[in-house]
Amino acid sequence: MKPLEEKQLSATYKYKGRIINVRLDEAQIANGNKAWREVVEHPGGVGIALEDNDGKFFMVRQYRYGISHETLEFPAGKRELGENDLLTAKREIVEETGYEGKNWIYLGEMVPTPAYDSERIGMYYAQVDKYVGQHFDEDENIILEKYSLDELVDLIMKQEIIDAKTIAMTFMVKELKNKK
Repeated sequence: MKPLEEKQLSATYKYKGRIINVRLDEAQIANGNKAWREVVEHPGGVGIALEDNDGKFFMVRQYRYGISHETLEFPAGKRELGENDLLTAKREIVEETGYEGKNWIYLGEMVPTPAYDSERIGMYYAQVDKYVGQHFDEDENIILEKYSLDELVDLIMKQEIIDAKTIAMTFMVKELKNKK
């Protein structure tokens, strides 16, 4: 075993849901001791920084039940079974903004809470293309807004944007644009 590697000895599912599963694992750590690990299994998703022709980015404002708080985030969505990240991003951006994207750039992947959650988020930048119409999921209630990159940085620094993927993507897009 590698110096930091942990080996799963057993797994017991405590909950199986529509989006997540929760399991309790017994693991062997590198020094030979055993430890309990709680794991949230999540299919993963994507976040999309979609820029319009005026240099503004589409953002979604929505209520997040898990934190009992309204958030401002880049459009995002859950990966469907067998779907790759780019296909998920292209589907989600139309659903939430009504626009297709073009000139897609993969920004990388982030893991929001690696201590206990398997979720991985693919991050993308795209430029706005043609309008084809929004179609929210039946459980979505969002307000679409637009902000410049500088406005987004200000909102992050004021703690008005607290979503991890949005914070990471804002600074990644800013750096991408600074290098052009």
